[in-house]
Parts: sequence; C-alpha cells; structure tokens
Amino acid sequence: MQLKRSKWVSILLSLSIVAALAGCSKSTPEATDAPAAATAAPVATAAPDAATPAPDTATAAPVVEDITTKKIAISVYSPPLDNKEGLAAEKAKVVRFNEKYPNIKVTLDPYQYGPTTIAAKGAGGTLATVFQTYASEGKFLSDKGWAADISGLLAKYPFGTQFNANMLNQFKFGDKIYAIPKGGYIVGVGLNKKMLDAKGVAVPPMDWTWADMLATAKAVADPAKGIAGIAPMGKGTESGWNWTNFLYTAGGDIESVGADGKVTATFNSPEGVKALDFYKSLNAENVIPKNWATLGWGDAMGLFGQQRSAMVIGGLDGPADFALNQGGLKPADVLIYPIPVMNAGDKHLGVLGGDFYVFNAKATPDELEAAFLYETFDLFKPEGISSREKDIEARKATNKFFIPSPLEYFNPDSDYGKEMKAMYDKHDNVYQYSAELMSLAVGKPEAQFNGQDFYAEAAKAVQGVFKDKNADSKALLDSAAKALQVKLDAIK
Repeated sequence: MQLKRSKWVSILLSLSIVAALAGCSKSTPEATDAPAAATAAPVATAAPDAATPAPDTATAAPVVEDITTKKIAISVYSPPLDNKEGLAAEKAKVVRFNEKYPNIKVTLDPYQYGPTTIAAKGAGGTLATVFQTYASEGKFLSDKGWAADISGLLAKYPFGTQFNANMLNQFKFGDKIYAIPKGGYIVGVGLNKKMLDAKGVAVPPMDWTWADMLATAKAVADPAKGIAGIAPMGKGTESGWNWTNFLYTAGGDIESVGADGKVTATFNSPEGVKALDFYKSLNAENVIPKNWATLGWGDAMGLFGQQRSAMVIGGLDGPADFALNQGGLKPADVLIYPIPVMNAGDKHLGVLGGDFYVFNAKATPDELEAAFLYETFDLFKPEGISSREKDIEARKATNKFFIPSPLEYFNPDSDYGKEMKAMYDKHDNVYQYSAELMSLAVGKPEAQFNGQDFYAEAAKAVQGVFKDKNADSKALLDSAAKALQVKLDAIK
C-alpha cells in the first residue's frame, strides 16, 4: 500500500543522555505510547420480548486461541555466518526459546539485507518471517508491501511503551509501525592513537573541526608505505553515506518537503558544495588510500583495524570493533570522536541510523505472532541481561571485546537501561564510550524518502572528486540531485 507523503521534520537527537548508557552492525528517547489496541463498540440489541423466556444457559465466553497449542514454523534473521560469536549467541537463543515454545520451529536465515538484492527477495516471496534492515528503508519496505504492520502486536506487548521512541518512530508512518529496533548508531570517526603517537602527532581536540581532521590526516599519512591518513568509503552506497555527515555539519539537508507534499532534492546546495570540496581536499592532499574506489564499509574498517589508516568514518561502534577485535589494539589505542564541524561552535551532526527487525507482510497472523514472540523473547527481561553477560564472558575467554550499541532498543534512562549499564560496568572487556563524546555527538536522521537512492547518487559525486581533484563539485551535485529527483517525483 502506498502511503501519502507527510511533512518531514528534521530531528536532532542529542546523545548526552546516552552517556548514562555509555558503552552500549551502523539519544534521549521521548516517551510515546504504543498504538492503542482497537476496541470494537458493543453491538446494540433489542430488549428481550417479555413473552420470550430467557435461555437457561449463560452466553459462552469467546474462545481465546493459545499460540502454544499450534505447530508453527518461522524463519528469522541470522548474523553473518562468519560472525562466530554473534551466530553462537543466536543459536543459544533458539534453544532457550524452544524450551518455552517447543511447538514453534525456528530456522535461522543468513540473508543480509542489501539495496541490490532486496527487490528479488521481496518480489519472489523468499524473505524470512523476520529480516533485518537499516533505518532508511522503512518507507520503501512499507510502500512495497513487504513489511507487516505490527501495531496490534505492539499494543498487546506489555513493554511496548518502553522502546526507544526515537528509534521506533523511524518505522512509524501514520498510525502504523513496521519494525522494532535492534540497536542504533550515530556516525563518528575512529582514530588510531597508536599510529598518531608513533609519528609524534598530537591528538586533536574532540570538539574538532574539518581543518583539524585534515591536519591530522596529513601528519600521519605516508603514501609511499601505503599508510593513509583517513580511509573514506569510496564504493557503493556507503560512500554517499559517509559524505552525508559532512553535508550535515556544513548545514545542508538531503531533501525538503513542500506544503503541497512535493519532495525535492536539496543536497546540491552551497552547503553541499562545501562538503564535497572538503572531500576534494582529502584527495588533493593525498591522505586517502590509492585504492579508495574499492573501499566499502568492511574494506575501510579493515584498513583501520590493520593500522593501514589512522582514521575511518562509521557508526561509533564499528571502528572500535574492528580495531579491538580484529586489529588486536588495546582500548587506550582507540579513540572514538564525533564528526568534525565545519566551523568551531557548530553541532557535531552525524547520521542517525540503526538496525531494525522487519516482519514479513506475507506471513500468516500465527507466524507473525510467533516471530514477534521470538524477537522480543529476551527484551526487557533479566534473561536479556544475563544472556548478554554470558556473551561478554564468552568473548573474554577468547580475548575479545564486547562493543555495545550506542543507541539501545530501550529507553536508556529506564530501570532496565540502568540495570544493563550496571552489568556492563562489571566487565573490563566491555568498551566504554567517553562522556565527552556522548555530550558532543548529535544524531540527525537519514532521508525519509529514497534514502538508499540518495546515497547511491551522492556516491557518484564523491567518486568524481576522488578521481579528479579539479572536478566541479557543483556540477557533480547538480547531476546527482537531478537523477534523484526523477525518483522523488514518482512518490505518490
């Protein structure tokens, strides 16, 4: 079903409150009530005729179906097969779930969402009962009819009002909700302090600027040895996603919605040109890898983890995970910063995104209920904290760190959030984000309309300035905006 366009309001979410969670893949929630369950009005009946005797038996109570009495099979999202720790944790969850619901057969589906693969999966009807996606995909999936409305399930869920509302609202259109949040992120920058120290480079202030970033990258880069000062992503939609953070800190926006509901691409603005010119300077100063065109998310993070790049742009948890768990660095060697600002005193705006569990619209009501039971099985429960603690302890046994999501599915200032934080504080292999980072980083949501299309077009502009340091930034952005506008004009 296609949804009418509604005016998009840019939301800026300060992470200062998340500091209480500090250390929690790619805020301070405002309490909102879950959609109220629909209640049918009583049916009017005529008064009984005095000549008609009343029945001897009372009206039978309506039959309430019990999900535990039905044989149901569901398929649910599985972490990537090479994510051994995550896969082991998911398999353990299936075992625990089946102890309570032996009638529900759970199969793990290893499909990893991708803009180039989702169309075939959705049209072919091969999506799992529950699949995982990113924050930018809510409008697309709901319009395509591939995401089920779970408002009714949330209304019956006793903890429905305790979800992180700012995350839940990214999949709310009108009065319908199409997903529950797994965890969120705000994009920042990872710095390898060990590499800076080796070159005698001073650590920049955390309240830093574009100029500070460029100066740091120039001081550490050693092109002759294949060492980059920074590794921006140059391949695929990730490239546009990286660059969007600089569009935001320059004061620009991706799109606007007029009073008539028309959506217009606006990233080819003067602010957009400034952001792309900054990327052009990274090329001109020779601080990016020579193979920039091959760098997707995992490739850029890999260079950072291998100490081949001093900086990388990504969700706050990504650089820490790659540096500590793949690069073998110590926490003191890894610094996580907010996105630098163009002008001192501005807000450190980073893309606000996250991962969400979407329920297949083609699933039966019983399958949807069973899948909802599965995905919420550990949520808001002591078992959720204990199972996460077991994961942390298992990582400790293999000298691995647990990198919490900067934005959790629950309100961070809730009792549950405080209990989770207390558990984290007991373990020295839980990465802790600094209080200063949490006070500076501010999240700004992704595009509501055609988010992945925007990233793909913006990537072409980024690639243009990385190929040619003399490229015309305005012309590149005009071309990208024109291409996106064709798709925006198709919105009904």
